[in-house]
Amino acid sequence: MRLGQIGIRRATIQDASAIAIIHDEAWRLAYRGIIPGANLERMVERRGPAWWAKAVERRTAVLVLEVGREVCGYATIGPSRMRMLPFGGEIYELYLKPEYQGLGFGKHLFKAVREEMRRYGFERFLARALADNDQARGFYERIGGVSVAESTERIGDKDLPVVIYGWASA
Repeated sequence: MRLGQIGIRRATIQDASAIAIIHDEAWRLAYRGIIPGANLERMVERRGPAWWAKAVERRTAVLVLEVGREVCGYATIGPSRMRMLPFGGEIYELYLKPEYQGLGFGKHLFKAVREEMRRYGFERFLARALADNDQARGFYERIGGVSVAESTERIGDKDLPVVIYGWASA
């Protein structure tokens, strides 16, 4: 999908460094003050360029958003890990570089994710957001996500509340 200077495509190994930078910047912005500091740093550090290159080599479904020729966002998707819910697919991650957030690029990436979910045969899909991540929750709600369940995620020695949003792919 290409809209003028905005394009969305499958990631290649050459994108690994750019994705790692986006992951680093977006996670630090999104989770500072939510995830305990040492835990957040460990989570960010383990997802460097080599980790992303291996993910792409394993054919993990990673989409990248380009503005001009710069990779400025990514999404990872696949089968739902929450089999007890009636949703076949899941958005594992959807992140943009901080300077691209709030400008409508996330909506473009989400639209491509929705199309990719349909290609995989997932008519219904979900995404998880930490309950204290107001930015992610607001984004998911603005693009039509409906809260379908709540859960917790243990990070370090803390149980953090999670909101699960669902969509139909149509």
